[in-house]
Amino acid sequence: MTDQNPNFREDVQAFLAMVNSLPAPDALVPEEQREGYRAMKLMVEADPRDLAVIKDLSCPGPAGEIPLRFYDVRAERGPSPVILFFHGGGYVIGDLDTHNSLCTELSAELDLPVLAVHYRLAPEHPFPAAPDDCEAAARWLAGSPAELGRSVTGLVTIGGSAGGNLATVTARALCDKPAAAPMLLQVLLYPATDESQDGSMKTFGENHLLTSVVMDWFYDLYKPESGNQRAFPLHASAAGMCPSIVVTAGLDVLQDQGRRMADKLVEAGVDTVYLHMAGLTHDFTTTRKALPSAAAAVAKIIAAMKLMLMKV
Repeated sequence: MTDQNPNFREDVQAFLAMVNSLPAPDALVPEEQREGYRAMKLMVEADPRDLAVIKDLSCPGPAGEIPLRFYDVRAERGPSPVILFFHGGGYVIGDLDTHNSLCTELSAELDLPVLAVHYRLAPEHPFPAAPDDCEAAARWLAGSPAELGRSVTGLVTIGGSAGGNLATVTARALCDKPAAAPMLLQVLLYPATDESQDGSMKTFGENHLLTSVVMDWFYDLYKPESGNQRAFPLHASAAGMCPSIVVTAGLDVLQDQGRRMADKLVEAGVDTVYLHMAGLTHDFTTTRKALPSAAAAVAKIIAAMKLMLMKV
Protein backbone atom coordinates (compact mmCIF):
# COMPACT_ATOMS: atom_id res chain seq x y z
CA MET A 1 0.00 0.00 0.00
CA THR A 2 1.35 3.46 -0.92
CA ASP A 3 0.30 7.09 -0.45
CA GLN A 4 -1.67 7.87 -3.60
CA ASN A 5 -2.14 11.53 -2.60
CA PRO A 6 0.99 12.31 -0.65
CA ASN A 7 0.74 15.10 1.88
CA PHE A 8 3.73 17.21 0.86
CA ARG A 9 5.23 19.21 3.67
CA GLU A 10 6.05 22.81 2.79
CA ASP A 11 9.78 22.41 3.41
CA VAL A 12 9.83 19.19 1.37
CA GLN A 13 8.12 20.88 -1.57
CA ALA A 14 10.81 23.56 -1.67
CA PHE A 15 13.59 20.99 -1.29
CA LEU A 16 12.31 18.77 -4.11
CA ALA A 17 11.82 21.80 -6.34
CA MET A 18 15.48 22.67 -5.82
CA VAL A 19 16.68 19.10 -6.43
CA ASN A 20 14.51 18.67 -9.53
CA SER A 21 15.80 21.95 -10.99
CA LEU A 22 19.35 20.63 -11.14
CA PRO A 23 20.52 19.49 -14.59
CA ALA A 24 20.51 15.74 -15.04
CA PRO A 25 23.92 14.23 -15.84
CA ASP A 26 24.51 12.86 -19.32
CA ALA A 27 25.57 9.59 -17.72
CA LEU A 28 25.86 8.18 -14.21
CA VAL A 29 29.53 7.77 -13.31
CA PRO A 30 30.33 6.34 -9.85
CA GLU A 31 33.08 8.78 -8.83
CA GLU A 32 31.10 11.79 -10.09
CA GLN A 33 28.03 10.64 -8.16
CA ARG A 34 30.14 10.11 -5.04
CA GLU A 35 31.49 13.64 -5.25
CA GLY A 36 28.03 15.03 -5.91
CA TYR A 37 26.58 13.17 -2.92
CA ARG A 38 29.30 14.55 -0.64
CA ALA A 39 28.65 18.08 -1.92
CA MET A 40 24.90 17.72 -1.45
CA LYS A 41 25.30 16.61 2.16
CA LEU A 42 27.41 19.67 2.94
CA MET A 43 24.48 21.82 1.79
CA VAL A 44 21.51 19.99 3.29
CA GLU A 45 22.69 18.16 6.41
CA ALA A 46 22.86 19.60 9.91
CA ASP A 47 26.20 20.53 11.43
CA PRO A 48 27.87 17.78 13.48
CA ARG A 49 27.56 17.77 17.25
CA ASP A 50 30.61 18.33 19.43
CA LEU A 51 31.71 15.05 21.03
CA ALA A 52 34.49 14.07 23.38
CA VAL A 53 35.74 11.38 20.99
CA ILE A 54 35.74 11.26 17.20
CA LYS A 55 38.54 9.18 15.72
CA ASP A 56 39.25 7.23 12.56
CA LEU A 57 40.56 3.70 12.79
CA SER A 58 40.15 0.36 11.03
CA CYS A 59 39.50 -3.30 11.67
CA PRO A 60 40.48 -6.49 9.83
CA GLY A 61 38.19 -7.51 7.00
CA PRO A 62 37.94 -10.33 4.49
CA ALA A 63 39.85 -8.30 1.88
CA GLY A 64 41.99 -6.01 4.02
CA GLU A 65 41.43 -3.24 6.55
CA ILE A 66 37.90 -1.78 6.84
CA PRO A 67 37.80 2.00 7.51
CA LEU A 68 35.84 2.93 10.64
CA ARG A 69 35.01 6.06 12.62
CA PHE A 70 34.40 5.90 16.36
CA TYR A 71 32.24 8.42 18.22
CA ASP A 72 31.49 8.91 21.89
CA VAL A 73 29.89 11.82 23.66
CA ARG A 74 31.89 10.74 26.72
CA ALA A 75 35.67 10.57 26.96
CA GLU A 76 35.36 7.48 29.16
CA ARG A 77 32.51 5.17 30.11
CA GLY A 78 31.76 1.83 31.72
CA PRO A 79 30.38 -1.23 29.92
CA SER A 80 27.59 -0.31 27.50
CA PRO A 81 25.94 -1.15 24.20
CA VAL A 82 27.50 0.27 21.04
CA ILE A 83 25.63 1.49 17.96
CA LEU A 84 27.00 0.06 14.72
CA PHE A 85 26.20 2.42 11.83
CA PHE A 86 26.15 1.55 8.11
CA HIS A 87 25.88 4.47 5.67
CA GLY A 88 23.51 4.53 2.72
CA GLY A 89 24.21 5.25 -0.93
CA GLY A 90 23.03 2.28 -2.95
CA TYR A 91 26.21 0.27 -2.22
CA VAL A 92 27.95 2.63 -4.70
CA ILE A 93 28.18 6.09 -3.09
CA GLY A 94 28.34 7.38 0.50
CA ASP A 95 31.16 7.21 3.05
CA LEU A 96 32.09 8.08 6.62
CA ASP A 97 31.88 11.83 5.89
CA THR A 98 28.43 11.84 4.26
CA HIS A 99 26.85 10.46 7.44
CA ASN A 100 29.22 11.98 9.99
CA SER A 101 26.70 14.47 11.39
CA LEU A 102 24.02 11.85 11.92
CA CYS A 103 26.47 9.65 13.82
CA THR A 104 27.34 12.54 16.13
CA GLU A 105 23.62 13.12 16.72
CA LEU A 106 23.06 9.48 17.65
CA SER A 107 25.92 9.44 20.14
CA ALA A 108 24.97 12.77 21.71
CA GLU A 109 21.25 12.05 22.07
CA LEU A 110 21.47 8.36 23.04
CA ASP A 111 24.54 8.80 25.25
CA LEU A 112 26.15 5.77 23.61
CA PRO A 113 29.25 5.09 21.53
CA VAL A 114 28.79 4.80 17.77
CA LEU A 115 31.02 2.93 15.32
CA ALA A 116 30.50 3.80 11.64
CA VAL A 117 31.63 1.36 8.95
CA HIS A 118 32.83 2.21 5.45
CA TYR A 119 32.30 -1.09 3.68
CA ARG A 120 33.65 -1.74 0.19
CA LEU A 121 31.62 -0.16 -2.61
CA ALA A 122 30.51 -1.30 -6.05
CA PRO A 123 31.33 -1.44 -8.91
CA GLU A 124 34.89 -1.95 -7.70
CA HIS A 125 33.58 -4.45 -5.14
CA PRO A 126 30.15 -5.92 -6.02
CA PHE A 127 27.98 -8.13 -3.82
CA PRO A 128 28.76 -9.74 -1.39
CA ALA A 129 31.67 -7.44 -0.46
CA ALA A 130 29.46 -5.00 1.49
CA PRO A 131 27.70 -7.53 3.76
CA ASP A 132 30.96 -9.43 4.23
CA ASP A 133 32.67 -6.28 5.53
CA CYS A 134 29.74 -5.29 7.73
CA GLU A 135 29.56 -8.68 9.42
CA ALA A 136 33.33 -8.68 9.95
CA ALA A 137 33.16 -5.24 11.58
CA ALA A 138 30.26 -6.32 13.80
CA ARG A 139 32.07 -9.40 15.07
CA TRP A 140 35.22 -7.35 15.68
CA LEU A 141 33.23 -4.77 17.64
CA ALA A 142 31.44 -7.44 19.68
CA GLY A 143 34.82 -8.59 20.97
CA SER A 144 35.41 -5.27 22.79
CA PRO A 145 38.59 -4.45 20.83
CA ALA A 146 41.32 -2.65 22.74
CA GLU A 147 41.42 0.10 20.09
CA LEU A 148 38.06 1.42 21.36
CA GLY A 149 38.79 1.32 25.06
CA ARG A 150 35.20 0.22 25.71
CA SER A 151 33.55 -2.90 27.10
CA VAL A 152 30.77 -3.77 24.66
CA THR A 153 27.66 -5.32 26.24
CA GLY A 154 25.58 -5.52 23.07
CA LEU A 155 25.15 -4.22 19.54
CA VAL A 156 22.57 -1.97 17.88
CA THR A 157 22.76 -2.06 14.08
CA ILE A 158 21.38 0.94 12.21
CA GLY A 159 21.47 2.30 8.68
CA GLY A 160 19.40 3.90 5.95
CA SER A 161 18.55 2.60 2.48
CA ALA A 162 21.46 0.32 1.50
CA GLY A 163 22.65 0.82 5.07
CA GLY A 164 19.28 -0.40 6.33
CA ASN A 165 19.70 -3.48 4.17
CA LEU A 166 23.14 -4.10 5.66
CA ALA A 167 21.91 -3.42 9.19
CA THR A 168 19.34 -6.21 9.00
CA VAL A 169 21.61 -8.60 7.06
CA THR A 170 24.25 -8.14 9.76
CA ALA A 171 21.71 -8.51 12.57
CA ARG A 172 20.43 -11.73 10.98
CA ALA A 173 23.97 -13.13 10.79
CA LEU A 174 24.67 -12.31 14.45
CA CYS A 175 21.32 -13.71 15.60
CA ASP A 176 21.97 -16.92 13.69
CA LYS A 177 25.57 -17.24 14.88
CA PRO A 178 25.97 -15.09 18.01
CA ALA A 179 29.09 -13.00 18.53
CA ALA A 180 30.84 -12.19 21.79
CA ALA A 181 28.22 -9.49 22.52
CA PRO A 182 24.53 -10.02 21.67
CA MET A 183 22.34 -8.22 19.17
CA LEU A 184 20.07 -5.86 21.13
CA LEU A 185 18.24 -3.93 18.43
CA GLN A 186 18.16 -3.29 14.70
CA VAL A 187 17.02 0.07 13.31
CA LEU A 188 16.12 0.02 9.62
CA LEU A 189 15.70 3.45 8.06
CA TYR A 190 13.81 3.31 4.72
CA PRO A 191 15.58 -0.01 3.99
CA ALA A 192 16.06 -1.75 0.65
CA THR A 193 14.74 -5.27 1.28
CA ASP A 194 13.61 -6.94 -1.95
CA GLU A 195 13.66 -6.84 -5.76
CA SER A 196 10.19 -5.30 -6.24
CA GLN A 197 9.54 -2.92 -9.13
CA ASP A 198 5.86 -2.14 -8.45
CA GLY A 199 3.89 -0.16 -5.86
CA SER A 200 5.87 2.71 -4.35
CA MET A 201 8.74 2.04 -6.77
CA LYS A 202 6.46 3.23 -9.56
CA THR A 203 4.41 5.78 -7.62
CA PHE A 204 7.45 7.73 -6.45
CA GLY A 205 9.91 6.63 -9.12
CA GLU A 206 10.45 10.13 -10.52
CA ASN A 207 10.96 13.58 -8.99
CA HIS A 208 11.05 12.39 -5.36
CA LEU A 209 14.84 12.49 -4.77
CA LEU A 210 15.70 8.79 -5.16
CA THR A 211 14.43 7.59 -8.54
CA SER A 212 13.77 4.15 -9.95
CA VAL A 213 16.37 4.85 -12.67
CA VAL A 214 19.05 5.45 -10.04
CA MET A 215 17.94 2.35 -8.12
CA ASP A 216 18.39 0.29 -11.29
CA TRP A 217 21.84 1.83 -11.76
CA PHE A 218 22.85 0.95 -8.21
CA TYR A 219 21.81 -2.67 -8.65
CA ASP A 220 23.47 -2.91 -12.08
CA LEU A 221 26.76 -2.07 -10.35
CA TYR A 222 26.19 -3.95 -7.09
CA LYS A 223 25.14 -7.13 -8.95
CA PRO A 224 23.09 -8.80 -6.20
CA GLU A 225 21.84 -12.34 -6.67
CA SER A 226 18.04 -12.41 -6.99
CA GLY A 227 16.51 -14.31 -4.10
CA ASN A 228 19.74 -14.24 -2.08
CA GLN A 229 18.91 -13.56 1.56
CA ARG A 230 22.04 -11.45 2.11
CA ALA A 231 21.21 -9.30 -0.93
CA PHE A 232 17.44 -9.08 -0.38
CA PRO A 233 16.74 -9.77 3.30
CA LEU A 234 12.96 -9.96 2.93
CA HIS A 235 13.64 -13.52 1.73
CA ALA A 236 15.32 -14.42 5.05
CA SER A 237 13.45 -15.81 8.03
CA ALA A 238 12.44 -13.29 10.68
CA ALA A 239 12.23 -15.95 13.40
CA GLY A 240 14.51 -15.24 16.31
CA MET A 241 15.40 -11.76 15.12
CA CYS A 242 16.34 -9.17 17.72
CA PRO A 243 13.90 -6.34 18.60
CA SER A 244 13.44 -4.01 15.65
CA ILE A 245 12.54 -0.50 14.55
CA VAL A 246 11.52 -0.01 10.93
CA VAL A 247 11.09 3.49 9.49
CA THR A 248 9.58 4.40 6.12
CA ALA A 249 9.10 7.72 4.32
CA GLY A 250 5.88 8.71 2.59
CA LEU A 251 7.48 9.94 -0.65
CA ASP A 252 9.98 7.12 -1.08
CA VAL A 253 10.38 4.46 -3.75
CA LEU A 254 11.40 2.03 -0.97
CA GLN A 255 8.33 2.69 1.19
CA ASP A 256 6.64 -0.61 0.37
CA GLN A 257 9.83 -2.60 0.91
CA GLY A 258 10.15 -1.24 4.44
CA ARG A 259 6.50 -1.94 5.20
CA ARG A 260 6.82 -5.51 4.04
CA MET A 261 9.83 -5.98 6.31
CA ALA A 262 7.91 -4.56 9.28
CA ASP A 263 4.96 -6.86 8.53
CA LYS A 264 7.25 -9.88 8.35
CA LEU A 265 8.87 -9.08 11.68
CA VAL A 266 5.51 -8.62 13.40
CA GLU A 267 4.15 -11.85 11.90
CA ALA A 268 7.21 -13.68 13.28
CA GLY A 269 6.50 -12.33 16.76
CA VAL A 270 9.48 -9.97 16.86
CA ASP A 271 9.14 -6.98 19.19
CA THR A 272 8.80 -4.29 16.51
CA VAL A 273 8.15 -0.55 16.31
CA TYR A 274 7.06 0.74 12.89
CA LEU A 275 7.32 4.47 12.19
CA HIS A 276 5.95 5.94 8.96
CA MET A 277 7.06 9.52 8.25
CA ALA A 278 4.35 10.86 5.95
CA GLY A 279 5.37 13.58 3.54
CA LEU A 280 9.12 12.99 3.83
CA THR A 281 11.55 11.80 1.18
CA HIS A 282 14.10 9.03 1.06
CA ASP A 283 17.32 9.81 2.99
CA PHE A 284 15.56 12.39 5.17
CA THR A 285 17.76 11.65 8.18
CA THR A 286 20.69 13.39 6.46
CA THR A 287 18.78 16.44 5.18
CA ARG A 288 18.14 18.07 8.55
CA LYS A 289 19.49 21.52 7.64
CA ALA A 290 17.31 21.77 4.54
CA LEU A 291 14.27 20.12 6.16
CA PRO A 292 13.28 21.14 9.70
CA SER A 293 10.57 18.47 9.60
CA ALA A 294 13.27 15.87 8.97
CA ALA A 295 15.05 16.95 12.14
CA ALA A 296 11.81 16.40 14.06
CA ALA A 297 11.46 12.95 12.49
CA VAL A 298 15.00 12.00 13.54
CA ALA A 299 14.13 13.02 17.10
CA LYS A 300 11.17 10.61 16.98
CA ILE A 301 13.42 7.78 15.80
CA ILE A 302 15.88 8.44 18.61
CA ALA A 303 13.00 8.48 21.11
CA ALA A 304 11.89 5.07 19.80
CA MET A 305 15.44 3.76 20.16
CA LYS A 306 15.56 4.92 23.79
CA LEU A 307 12.24 3.17 24.44
CA MET A 308 13.37 -0.11 22.91
CA LEU A 309 16.74 -0.05 24.67
CA MET A 310 15.01 0.40 28.03
CA LYS A 311 13.65 -3.13 27.57
CA VAL A 312 17.03 -4.84 27.17
